[in-house]
Amino acid sequence: MPVNYFYPDYEVVRDRDKCIQCRVCERQCANEVHSYDKDRNLMLADSSKCVDCQRCVSLCPTGALKIVKSDNTFKENSNWSGTIIKELYRQAESGGVLLSSMGNPLPFPVYWDKMLINASQVTNPSIDPLREPMETKVYLGKKSSEIQRDKNGNLVNNLSPYLTLSVPIMFSAMSYGSISYNAHESLARAATALGIYYNTGEGGLHEDFYKYGKNTIVQVASGRFGVYKDYLEAGAAIEIKMGQGAKPGIGGHLPGEKIVGDVSRTRMIPEGSDAISPAPHHDIYSIEDLRQLVDSLKEATDYKKPVIVKIAAVHNVAAIASGIARSGADIIAIDGFRGGTGAAPTRIRDNVGIPIELALASVDERLRQEGIRDNVSIVVGGSIRSSSDIIKAVALGADAVYIATAALLALGCHLCRSCQTGKCNWGIATQKPELVKRLNPNVGYKRLINLITAWDHEIKEMMGGMGINSIEALKGNRLMLRGVGLTEKELEILGIKHAGE
Repeated sequence: MPVNYFYPDYEVVRDRDKCIQCRVCERQCANEVHSYDKDRNLMLADSSKCVDCQRCVSLCPTGALKIVKSDNTFKENSNWSGTIIKELYRQAESGGVLLSSMGNPLPFPVYWDKMLINASQVTNPSIDPLREPMETKVYLGKKSSEIQRDKNGNLVNNLSPYLTLSVPIMFSAMSYGSISYNAHESLARAATALGIYYNTGEGGLHEDFYKYGKNTIVQVASGRFGVYKDYLEAGAAIEIKMGQGAKPGIGGHLPGEKIVGDVSRTRMIPEGSDAISPAPHHDIYSIEDLRQLVDSLKEATDYKKPVIVKIAAVHNVAAIASGIARSGADIIAIDGFRGGTGAAPTRIRDNVGIPIELALASVDERLRQEGIRDNVSIVVGGSIRSSSDIIKAVALGADAVYIATAALLALGCHLCRSCQTGKCNWGIATQKPELVKRLNPNVGYKRLINLITAWDHEIKEMMGGMGINSIEALKGNRLMLRGVGLTEKELEILGIKHAGE
């Protein structure tokens, strides 16, 4: 008998007095954790297969189930943790690269949680958003540097193409294939109802969703999956993906088992083939090359759509952003190292990139110093978790934010981090029809609307408490932030003072 090196990370605990053998858990678990022993009239559980998605717990009609963290432990060692040991065992067994999904789970500093927001008191009174005007509308794109008039004195519209958002939030890139049809429909319908935008990711745009084009950002990644003229013309904006926060410096990978049916047709690749996008764009090796692609995309769409360039937050991000601002791009999207993904090499996800807070502050400051901040708008993503994170991001210089994991959580995701298996029990990160149907888009899009509506209310409340009645007046206003427990260097990069100053 071979040695089993792996004790389950989670254990299924079943209350036998409450369990009525209804077998709901068995039918609902795509990982085949639960089974029924007919001879003993007992429900059994193979805890080694459990990913702690909480589906069985949520649907058990009698509350007979709970998932607990296993208390089995390796001998204590600060250098060789249990996680590291298990990962080493897996690679010794398979000879393969470790894959993980969602964002970086390691205990690096979360700078949003180390910044506090200022509030008005007497000399600068607060504003009541329930009774006074409060503006959260945002325009993304180049800002005109001067007002022009014709010979009759009438204003000349010299604005570049731009996006209009009712609130400074967009749904970030998640490709059709990495997430389900129903998840994409939920995002598209919610974006349309809210007056914001959702991003196709690098998987093309399903033909059913062209009708949401006015609220769609279409992405052009290194693999060019699903990219053709009609696709480019369908969206309100085009995003060139140079990198993403979860895996800077490498391309994307969607396993062949997810390339089925409409996913295959939308991506324009054969069924069952792995969708592997190259690490670089093979026609981009300089800012000049990037400018050529920006110009080509604008020309292909009659110069009617803004072009976004998405990059990962890395150590020289300010210099990179400076080049992009001069490339003709209208918007820079920066993705921090906590950004989620359907699948990424574990070592890259956990060790490459920098926090979005530091990247944002350094980029905004660099562009201001060079006098080109109005050349582009800045959108940031990579673990935006709440309305207060958004307020802090705007105060650090962002025009708007991208959210992805938060949106999936609103749809029912439980962060079980097994997206790459395609066995999502909540119907989100899967292409299995019996699982996809578990996510009802009629319910999903309403939950997304509720989330953004709630955040919009909170943003207005916080702005009112700061004595600010316009999101534009908050942008880059770092005086509204104070740091707690930060080093002098961190405060310097963020451009804020310590609490008490």
